[in-house]
Amino acid sequence: MKYVVLLGDGMADYPNQSLGEKTPLELAHKPNIDALAQISEVGLCKTIPEGMKPGSDVANLSVLGYDPLECYTGRSPLEAASIGIDLSDTDVTARANLVTLSNEPNYLDKTMIDYSAGEISTAEAKELIEYLASKLNSSERKLYAGISYRHCLVLDKGVIAGDLTPPHDITGKPIKEYLPTSEAGLKLLELMIKSHELLSNHPVNQKRIERGLNPANSLWFWGEGTKPALQDFKERYGLNGGIISAVDLLKGIGKIANMRVIEVEGATGNYDTNFLGKATACLEALSSGCDFVYVHMEAPDECGHHGDAKNKIYSIEQIDEKVVKPIIDGLSRTGEDFAVLICPDHATPLCKMTHVSDPIPYLIYKSNTKVKGAKAYTEKDAADTGIFVNTGVELMNKFLGK
Repeated sequence: MKYVVLLGDGMADYPNQSLGEKTPLELAHKPNIDALAQISEVGLCKTIPEGMKPGSDVANLSVLGYDPLECYTGRSPLEAASIGIDLSDTDVTARANLVTLSNEPNYLDKTMIDYSAGEISTAEAKELIEYLASKLNSSERKLYAGISYRHCLVLDKGVIAGDLTPPHDITGKPIKEYLPTSEAGLKLLELMIKSHELLSNHPVNQKRIERGLNPANSLWFWGEGTKPALQDFKERYGLNGGIISAVDLLKGIGKIANMRVIEVEGATGNYDTNFLGKATACLEALSSGCDFVYVHMEAPDECGHHGDAKNKIYSIEQIDEKVVKPIIDGLSRTGEDFAVLICPDHATPLCKMTHVSDPIPYLIYKSNTKVKGAKAYTEKDAADTGIFVNTGVELMNKFLGK
């Protein structure tokens, strides 16, 4: 039996007035997913435990079958693992976004214009982070470059600030009331202010402004944590696992869980990603030793954060056409039994432009077991089945037949 999880990050949504009170899942043309829904188990699952924030870190751990209440130590440490940072037990790490802030002279008066600095390229970001590292690194702290706007700060014998806000939660809002005030947080705020002074006139940003792009004019710290420990995926589930993603968070989870981390050329983490390449890589992994592959697609989430309905719908349609169909067709040709789980990790409603903790719609298709499913794969159809799964661990056990 082969197992595939097709994870459309942030794919679920709320009925939207601008979309005729429909959701992107309801409006997207997705004949392959909807056909599966009619012969699959369809329902809702609560992936975010009570009291935890609905981050992609918590949610993806949950869908992968790890209880965040037991194993979660923060987002940044998972990304640090992907970058290849060897953390000590006393290190504290924080995600360091390159963001675009407004132009007020006083830092405290600025507004969060863009949490991703216009999806800055990895090459431009690397130059900026290396420049900041040359100015800000010390025996107590080090900056590491990641992918696009996503980077990492490691604090030797650090302290958790506890009051850091994800920048994608405050797009378009004045930053003043979201700045840290704890003793450890104020030290990070000082670095953020220094980074703005250093980045404002950097040649990379001057060229971006000339091209009409948002400058990466400040660091923004969030997602702090300590060295994580996840049970080996094969020890946990008896399967050789692989993971495919464009983002460091998922690659880090894969590395820590000792799964095969599979790189795909042209994978960007947005709606221009190489969807078909991910499907091809999944099938190749399943034919070369993997029993289980987790295919993570960030695009719907990024579109949700930007309030971009058109490209969120487009992303779902691309997942249907270029990921679901090739994988189902490819697995069917092998003659071997297989199972596919399709779901988001959390919802990222267009109207909120950030994550919410609502239960997510899931679909479990098993080639050797046809069931009466739902009319289509949507939030409403999933709710109407009356099937509800309390945790991601339960969902994974259901999927694997445990």
